[in-house]
Amino acid sequence: MSTAAALATPVPTPTSTVTQVVVEQPVAGAEGIKNVVASRSDAFGDIVDTLDKLAVQVGHTRVSLWDLMVVFVVIALVITIAWASSRLTSRLLARARHLDLTQRLLIEKMAGLLIWAIAILVGIDVLGIDLTALTVFSGAFGLAIGFGLQKTFGNLIAGIILLMDKSIKPGDVIAITDQGGKYTFGQIRRIGIRAVSLTTRDQKEYLIPNENLMVNQVENWSYSSKNVRIQVPVGIAYTADIARAEALMLEAARAAPRVLKAPPPTVWLDSFAESSVQFVINCWITDPEEGVGNLRSDVLKMLWHLFRENGIAIPFPQRDLNLRDSEALRALIAAIDERRDAPSSEPGKH
Repeated sequence: MSTAAALATPVPTPTSTVTQVVVEQPVAGAEGIKNVVASRSDAFGDIVDTLDKLAVQVGHTRVSLWDLMVVFVVIALVITIAWASSRLTSRLLARARHLDLTQRLLIEKMAGLLIWAIAILVGIDVLGIDLTALTVFSGAFGLAIGFGLQKTFGNLIAGIILLMDKSIKPGDVIAITDQGGKYTFGQIRRIGIRAVSLTTRDQKEYLIPNENLMVNQVENWSYSSKNVRIQVPVGIAYTADIARAEALMLEAARAAPRVLKAPPPTVWLDSFAESSVQFVINCWITDPEEGVGNLRSDVLKMLWHLFRENGIAIPFPQRDLNLRDSEALRALIAAIDERRDAPSSEPGKH
């Protein structure tokens, strides 16, 4: 065979076989759970098929009894796991002794928010909810947050800021003015997502929004130091020995168990009032959460006994009455004199 004939002979080409691989996408949600249950057990598969057949058609959406059961079970599991994780985080943080109370509370709240956010996202993924289908809903939800839930999210952010800068923390004693205008003080028990719980000495609990404590002026008695000065006003008679009375006031203040030795108690002469000389006893304490009224009571009770033992008088209010001369006044005085001078008609009376 010639070279030209060999070149003209067609060369057979090998036939290639193309194999198409079809990757099955996993089915999420109730349908995916149904397939898993059916593949594991025929008995449970039959039950699931029966529950899936009990369905209603709402527009283009088919809702079966099995779908509802899966939704309820997933929601219950998500809530239970998130709650248990939050409790476990709380207990672990309680053992972290190198963190103070404010830091532990801040980390606990941030961890709680993160845990619930992850739990919600996992629940949505398990249920097979398409987040792109919630675009309109998320827009409406964002609008609702902007208007209706503005204060709620403002209080949430305010509470986190309060914990971060440590201006208000659990255990602090702050003074507030209630709705009736009454000035009182109390101890902060907890800082919640929406409000701060403040308990007064008479066990009234005030729930103050976090935003109010951040934007308004707050009188914190234990912000940088728990030393608080308590003033006890005292009045003595003008005839009393002022130096002796001042020494007795200092003795009564030092005898109170809660009064600090340093800084020591002091006594100031405050004013010359109508009926008394007014003094003020200044005492320092470190436990304002235990109350201030009971401390004033202890000092005044001790001072009462000391004044009585040393002849220091506590005056009563004094008034001078000036009566103008008139016919009626002279007639009244004459009648009183006649009645006083007249002998009594009843036996035994003089």
